Amino acid sequence: MATGAGWAPARPVERHGAPRGASPRSKSVAPGPRRPSPSPARSRPAVNHSGSADSCRVRVAVRPRPKNSEDLAHGADFNSCVELQPESKRLKLKKNNWSCESYKFDEVFSENASQKRVYEAVAKPVVESVLEGYNGTVMAYGQTGTGKTYTVGRLGKDDPSERGIMVRALEHILSSLSFETDWVAISYLQLYLESVHDLLAPEKTNIPIVEDAKTGEVSLPGAAIVEVKDLEHVFQLLQIGEANRHAANTKMNTESSRSHAILIIHLQRSTRRKEESSSSLYNDRHDTFPDDLPLVLKSKLLIVDLAGSERIDKSGSEGHMIEEAKFINLSLTSLGKCINALAENSPHIPTRDSKLTRILRDSFGGTARTSLVVTIGPSARHYSETSSTVMFGQRAMKVVNTMKLKEEVDYEILYKKMEREVDQLTSEMERQQKVIRSEKMQMDKRLKESERSFHDLRMTSNMQIENLEKEKRQLESAVKKLTQDLDKERDQNNLLSKQVTELEKLLNENKQQQQLENLSKTKFLTDTTKEHEKEMGELLRKLEEERCCSSSMKDRMSVLQQQLCDAQSSAQLQESMAREMEKKLTKVTEEFTIQVQSLKEKVSGLISEKELIYDELKSTQEKVQQEMSQRQDLEDQIVRLKQSVSDNCAEESKTSCSMVRSGSGLGNTAFVSKSGKLREALSGQRGTISKIFEEVGLPNVLALLKSEDLDVQIHAVKVVANLAAEDVNQERIVEEGGLDALLSLLETSENTTIHRVTAGAVANLAMNGSNQGVIMNKGGARLLANVASKTDDPQTLRMVAGAIANLCGNEKLHLMLKQDGGIKALLGMFHSGHTDVIAQIARGIANFAKCESRMISQGHRKGRSLLIEDGVLTWMVAHSTMFSASTRRHIELAFCHLAQNEDNTCDIIASGGIKELLRITRESPREDTRNLAKAALDSNPAFLREIQ
Repeated sequence: MATGAGWAPARPVERHGAPRGASPRSKSVAPGPRRPSPSPARSRPAVNHSGSADSCRVRVAVRPRPKNSEDLAHGADFNSCVELQPESKRLKLKKNNWSCESYKFDEVFSENASQKRVYEAVAKPVVESVLEGYNGTVMAYGQTGTGKTYTVGRLGKDDPSERGIMVRALEHILSSLSFETDWVAISYLQLYLESVHDLLAPEKTNIPIVEDAKTGEVSLPGAAIVEVKDLEHVFQLLQIGEANRHAANTKMNTESSRSHAILIIHLQRSTRRKEESSSSLYNDRHDTFPDDLPLVLKSKLLIVDLAGSERIDKSGSEGHMIEEAKFINLSLTSLGKCINALAENSPHIPTRDSKLTRILRDSFGGTARTSLVVTIGPSARHYSETSSTVMFGQRAMKVVNTMKLKEEVDYEILYKKMEREVDQLTSEMERQQKVIRSEKMQMDKRLKESERSFHDLRMTSNMQIENLEKEKRQLESAVKKLTQDLDKERDQNNLLSKQVTELEKLLNENKQQQQLENLSKTKFLTDTTKEHEKEMGELLRKLEEERCCSSSMKDRMSVLQQQLCDAQSSAQLQESMAREMEKKLTKVTEEFTIQVQSLKEKVSGLISEKELIYDELKSTQEKVQQEMSQRQDLEDQIVRLKQSVSDNCAEESKTSCSMVRSGSGLGNTAFVSKSGKLREALSGQRGTISKIFEEVGLPNVLALLKSEDLDVQIHAVKVVANLAAEDVNQERIVEEGGLDALLSLLETSENTTIHRVTAGAVANLAMNGSNQGVIMNKGGARLLANVASKTDDPQTLRMVAGAIANLCGNEKLHLMLKQDGGIKALLGMFHSGHTDVIAQIARGIANFAKCESRMISQGHRKGRSLLIEDGVLTWMVAHSTMFSASTRRHIELAFCHLAQNEDNTCDIIASGGIKELLRITRESPREDTRNLAKAALDSNPAFLREIQ
């Protein structure tokens, strides 16, 4: 390779900028582009912009190498076989002085042509096509040592004029992209010994070549794809690739490439519908994609630095280099065969003869725009190689590619758009739901107001109906009274009429009688006129009186008739008023009947709802009555429980120590002598409790723990504590929520008896290893420590110390036990001075130290003991000889286990523990404890130095 001398190999960089939506690591190439290819996609032949027939033909340029040091060494004897004619784009190849051949190329450079000139003539048109969405290939072919790597792969980091095609192409692409919508990434590979290697990830070797059966697209799954953002990143990646590329020193090139280098630039650009529709290039795009879909153009640029062909006799290759040269020449031969077949329009193209031809399948005869730069040497000594290279370029110019544009729907942008629309619709839906909820609340409010107004209206209507009914009754009574008065007046009028008729009859009778009397008197007068003159005067007088009386009777009768007329007119008026009142009353009654009917319908609905509510209330009452009866049954059972337990209350304080698991050897002689009787009493008591438990059931017993009656609570806790003493009941008590209820009592109750018995029950549950973690997780140690700090009752403290001592026997809980204050609470209970409490303290410390020593010996824990951090060591040294034999044995055992941990050495020496260990070796009544102390002293050099 024609790379600069002294370049240091760069460490591969895993990630320099991930593609949009990719993870922050170098990705492997899938069988296709970086992301799954969206569908539908459409490829179309490129439109010929210039109108030239060779716009899609492979373009070939020739670049001669200047004279090197070997050529200059010949001086005047140097013989050149090449004559350049850059103006006419021709090259003459001279075999000797009288024989030469002329060849025309697309571009012929002079020996001093700049890198920029070469890039603009060879690679720039291809790069611009790639930016438009077409695939492209730029390739360098030639004899070894003719400047292929210089032309293509020169970095020129310090001197920009020296930059090769790779750097300039990437610089051109980066300057033309908008990184907000576009994306560019590179893969850098080498074909070495017919195996594809990744130059950016050297660990990836033998990368497979995959060809899509439908599209014919070639991909390299497993190759790293690294997104690039700036030119500095490009330099870094290319330096890594160059450092990993195989090169060797030959006679023809001091740094000869031993592999074909392939730089693949992946490009993706977003496009706008309005821009596309304005160009004739996209007139048929509406046939495939809807107007509202975002599209992307995906293209790929291959920049290939082929290894140079060489002859073994000229290059001087030896050993493994011969194998490398063989594979290089074979792949170049396969490439030449493919070019020949394409130039001759052969029906079979042998692209599968080599991995190089498979990779370059799209570059020759495919859909890519391809430019080839052939590099030659001027020396006549290499005429055959130069002639072969020129002929390769001539044949390549006959290859025609059909450029195709690949466009796809950008589902990522479409997804983001749809996501935004979904978010907007979701927010709108939430807003509408909020409006609906507010409207519903308003409707509920208005409904409640309507119900209240309906209720008020119903009350008002009821009151109005009552008032109207009252008025109706009053009117009916008034009409009835008027009718009665009218009847009375009619009766009176009838009576008066009868009296008038009778008076008329009497008057007529009187007249007739008077006439008869007058006739009789006339007869007699004629006979006796003189005798009866006085009687006539008297009769006349009486007649006059009768006339006056009759006139007065007529006046009275007229008055009565006038009164009768007045009474009849008033009766008619009252009857008309009554009829009008009846009409009004009828109308009002009809209106209120309609209102009452509607109200009755609503009331009937409310009554049906009331009946439903009443039925629910009735069923609820029945359930409550059932629960009350069950509660009464439970209370009766508790009464029986109290009666059965009351017989053993005197021994309860003595036998309760069985609720705490004590270590072997605990207790004194008196306790052992009485254990038989206590065991019998305890078994009898547990038998009674088990019988009641079978009858009542555990859930009902646990439910009594929440009773408001203190006595019921105490007896229920005692029952649970005795049940927890049996292993078969412990797991069930925890599953049924008994542990939660007990811990709740420890936290909320202020009763000493409740604390004592509850702590005993927790201690019994803590005898089961599976329950210990549950107790700690639910804050049991913290609650026990809190109870110990609030009470001075020795029995309660004994139960609490026993529970914490059982928890100390689980090494997994030591740190949590210390954090919850369990160790400090255990030491704090020493102030009670009670023997049984101190015995439980010593047992807990021994359990803790033993488990901790076992964990340290097994390698599960390191460091200073947690007991020492809480001052337990100082307490043991100060009080080790003050207690009973069983308590001392536990303290001595804990001391020996602490001494086995080398991290406790300084604390033991500082606290005077050496003397205590020596005393244990001499005075301990148990041989195993004495041996444990001796082993701790002998195994620790610091202890031995202190003894000496």
